[in-house]
Amino acid sequence: MISPEERLPVEGSRPWAVARRVLTAILLVGLLLCSSVLLFYTFWNCGPRPCETPVCLDLRDHYLASGNTSVAPCTDFFSFACGRAKGTNNSFQELAKRNKNRLRRILEAQNSPHPGSGEEKAFQFYNSCMDTRAIEAAGAAPLRQVIEELGGWRISGNWTSLNFNRMLRLLMSQYGHFPFFRAYLGPHPAFPHTPVIQIDQPEFDVPLKQDQEQKIYAQIYREYLTYLSQLGTLLGGDPNKVQQHASLSISITSQLFQFLRPLEQRQAQGKLFQMVTIDQLKEMAPAIDWLSCLQATFTPMSLSPSQLLMVHDLEYLKNMSQLVEDLLLKDRDFLQSHMILGLVGTLSPALDSQFQEARRKLSQKLRELTEQPPMPARPRWMKCVEETGTFFQPTLAALFVREAFGPSTRSAAMELFTVIRDTLITHLRKLPWMNKETQNMAQDKVAQLRVEMGASEWTLKPELAQQEYSDIQLGPSFLQSVLSCVRSLRARIVQSFLRPFPPHRWQVSPWEVNAYYSISDHVVVFPAGLLQPPFFHPDYPRAVNFGAAGSIMAHELLHIFYELLLPGGCLDCDTHALQEALLCLERHYAAFPLPNGTSFNNSLTFLENAADAGGLAIALQAYNKRLLWHHGETVLPNLDLTPQQIFFRSYAQVMCREPSPKDSHDTHSPPQLRVHGPLSSTPAFARHFRCPPGALLNPSSHCQLW
Repeated sequence: MISPEERLPVEGSRPWAVARRVLTAILLVGLLLCSSVLLFYTFWNCGPRPCETPVCLDLRDHYLASGNTSVAPCTDFFSFACGRAKGTNNSFQELAKRNKNRLRRILEAQNSPHPGSGEEKAFQFYNSCMDTRAIEAAGAAPLRQVIEELGGWRISGNWTSLNFNRMLRLLMSQYGHFPFFRAYLGPHPAFPHTPVIQIDQPEFDVPLKQDQEQKIYAQIYREYLTYLSQLGTLLGGDPNKVQQHASLSISITSQLFQFLRPLEQRQAQGKLFQMVTIDQLKEMAPAIDWLSCLQATFTPMSLSPSQLLMVHDLEYLKNMSQLVEDLLLKDRDFLQSHMILGLVGTLSPALDSQFQEARRKLSQKLRELTEQPPMPARPRWMKCVEETGTFFQPTLAALFVREAFGPSTRSAAMELFTVIRDTLITHLRKLPWMNKETQNMAQDKVAQLRVEMGASEWTLKPELAQQEYSDIQLGPSFLQSVLSCVRSLRARIVQSFLRPFPPHRWQVSPWEVNAYYSISDHVVVFPAGLLQPPFFHPDYPRAVNFGAAGSIMAHELLHIFYELLLPGGCLDCDTHALQEALLCLERHYAAFPLPNGTSFNNSLTFLENAADAGGLAIALQAYNKRLLWHHGETVLPNLDLTPQQIFFRSYAQVMCREPSPKDSHDTHSPPQLRVHGPLSSTPAFARHFRCPPGALLNPSSHCQLW
């Protein structure tokens, strides 16, 4: 008998080798089939799927409406993303308007606020602003009453002789009007930034320029004279007297304007501001009773002759004082009319449609003379929302954030910021122009940065959000309501400066759309109004949030290091490598064509250009890092764009706006450059859009500053 073991093929024999090869082949085929199934399963479950939520569909429709896909993205990505058929949309303006619409809905909903609460008064103020029938019925009577309380003026008959400092004190403290200078509380620029009263140049109502052509000046003079004459006539003045007093008022404004020194001149002289006491200012500008005027304006602060003030243009104040003294001797009545006409211009927005129309015509004529595009008409509700937001900001901040920036949205925004910040910290180690010590310093600076997201904690404290505004008396006319709110707001501002300083005093309201970095407080601020669709939403594809909101966050973070890019700002850096990168960026931006009528000054814009290009690079690195660790990316349906392409599309969407004539002080490049400059320095853009070599947005060389 042969045992079963003896019947098996001997290892190394031909039958055994054949059997082994067959088993191996079967095993490999099985593994390949399993791998294919696994890859198919992975692709099906983890590949980009269309986001079908309502917010994604709205964003898809927004992109389709705002872009122009007939334009080649490698040649003109700005038009591809922003160039809709009826002009270029302005993303920030549209978002700001959407936020105001949300505030409008909140104010008009009026969900049974507690009687006497801040919410109730805010709603009442908004309603009185919208009640145009009552405003029309009151006419000019509320303003005539104010003028009588000030002593009247000669052009309307009943008047008393001018007590100059008494009238100035009342205008400043009771009516928020500053005819000869501005006085306000602000933080001292040097640490520890304690509050100080600042005396600054006035804001003129008429667009005069010191180098203005005589012909333009004469035309502006005529238009402004017509406007002031109309105001005086509406208030019951004798037309002949009104014309005479209005003409002399413009003459006074013109003389004051000639006393101003441009900021550049004061900066060159090292005299941006000077610290002087009230007594010293009284000696140099004696026409003003500084102590009584400032004490009335900044009650309940206790002022004394030794109180230090920050004066921005001392020479202007000296000349202004001399002019006032001359007018008090020769033209006292005209000086009184000048002060009242200025007040009328300040308060006219709270009056009936005749005053509104006079102002609209003046604005239209002045914009034509200064070659500015006409201002679009604004609906009444928008003006009322803005004024309500000014006077009841803590209350509206709480209502807006509660509806538009809940805990889940804030958590998602903070998560995005954390990834952006951590990516920047890691990336700083790779910059060739920074040595080891500078890299350590830069990383520490980013790590120590504070971020405030949505709204400041100080603003949203319950006692502020629910305050009763007990000092505000609404009615009997809308003008009286406005004046009561003006006084209340000033008192709250003074009180806030007298309290212990919050960690950072926000420069924007929570519903606004401007992020910023504060050098003095080393804090970066992202208001809730910015972190809204189409820039951010927790349910968006990650590509959208990183491309839009993420690039904004990275841009602001890079402003921390702006000093390093200035000449002599980084002595320990490889200055040759740094200058080469900056010159590359300058040449790069200068090579792009711009629409007719637009230009840019690279000496003013290079810091923002560097932040734009670096912001995009950091946001892209952060997005790619996130993709490695988190699967399940989504895309916007029916756009035929990959996640990476959506990232760049979302970045460009942030920059969408109409090209405009260049402001000589604007530190940003034209919108086309803000899109094309950074994208053309990003090789990944050309790769994902398959741009051929030599295309406008795929140049042979790239600039890598950050």
